[in-house]
Amino acid sequence: MTYEPAVALLFQMLCTLALAAVHLGLWRQRRQPFHATWAAAWVVYAVRIALIAAYLQQREIGWLFAHQVVTLWSGLLLLWAALQFALGARWRPVFLAVPAIAVGWAAFTVFVVHDMATAGLSSALLLSAVTLGTGLVFWRRNQIARSTGARVLAWAFLLWGLHHLDYPLLRAQGSGVLLGVFMDVTLLVLVAVGTLTLVLGDERTALAQRTVELEHLSGLLLRAQEEERRRIARELHDEAGQTLTALKIQLDLEGRRDVSAHVAEVLGRIRDVSELLRPRALDDLGLAPALRAHVEDFSRRTRIEVSLELDESTGWPPEVALTLYRVAQEALTNVARHSGARHAWVRLARRRDEGRLVVEDDGRGMLGGLEPNLGLLGMRERVGAAGGTLKLETAGAGGLRVEALVPLGSGA
Repeated sequence: MTYEPAVALLFQMLCTLALAAVHLGLWRQRRQPFHATWAAAWVVYAVRIALIAAYLQQREIGWLFAHQVVTLWSGLLLLWAALQFALGARWRPVFLAVPAIAVGWAAFTVFVVHDMATAGLSSALLLSAVTLGTGLVFWRRNQIARSTGARVLAWAFLLWGLHHLDYPLLRAQGSGVLLGVFMDVTLLVLVAVGTLTLVLGDERTALAQRTVELEHLSGLLLRAQEEERRRIARELHDEAGQTLTALKIQLDLEGRRDVSAHVAEVLGRIRDVSELLRPRALDDLGLAPALRAHVEDFSRRTRIEVSLELDESTGWPPEVALTLYRVAQEALTNVARHSGARHAWVRLARRRDEGRLVVEDDGRGMLGGLEPNLGLLGMRERVGAAGGTLKLETAGAGGLRVEALVPLGSGA
């Protein structure tokens, strides 16, 4: 064998080992058994290429026998990897008989029949059948779930399966090595690209599915949170509130004005907490009255003037009303805690297919050291769970502008 074919075969062997390394890395990351099997198959295939080079160089029958055995083994490993990928097949000890049969068949064709054509044809047919079968596995995968990686792998293995018939049927022994190596390396690159594309597609699909699951879980947690807030608010108002009211009346009757005043202060705080947990006005009167009551209470407690522009229409879907109310509540809390503002604006508008809430202030804004906090994250999560969008940007007065858009259909 001349220098050029030897270098070409060495390059093909290195490319095959690189593909084996890709599958080994994927196996270490994902722990899926078919990646480990494919890695082993490509390592054995690389050994096959080395044995081809040795046989073409020395023409000794021992190299031919070893080449035939390793060729059959690589084909069997490729077949097993395809079965693991397509069917989730599991290993059984009885399968060890198959590589033993492959050794026997190679010994028979090489040492008994002494027919190079028969030996080469049998191994080429096996490799071709296995490679074509692998291509069909990926073709079916693409039909079940559209995937660019599966399409690339399907075409690569189908073409490679036809190419395996090239050596024994269309060329003389040892001829056209450079052309064959070029085709093999090209197909190896396609297989590597298709494998990585398929894996990335699977990861993207899994990530999208996980995102949907997390959004669903977030919605359930928000509903559970609101139910718990409703329960606590009701108990505070009905149980503790009524008890403290009765105590205050009794103290007033006994003339103990100082103690009665303290009880009244505690009672007021309990009512404030109850309203923060679950505003009764939101359930009884609707979104606009609840926002007006909250803004009035906010201005009284913080001394920050708030201008209101409210859509007084009724019939807001409950989930939408609750989402917009909580966004206004949290946005005003951020105004009081972080902005240093003197004035704020709250605007509520209802369009045909969505509700729009805007809260802005004249404080420090996003340049004033605003960092993501649980309140902002909670607003974004709540609006996202309702199918809407939340925007944070600089307000016209220099402060922070919070805009929530929630589709009205999300309340159904």
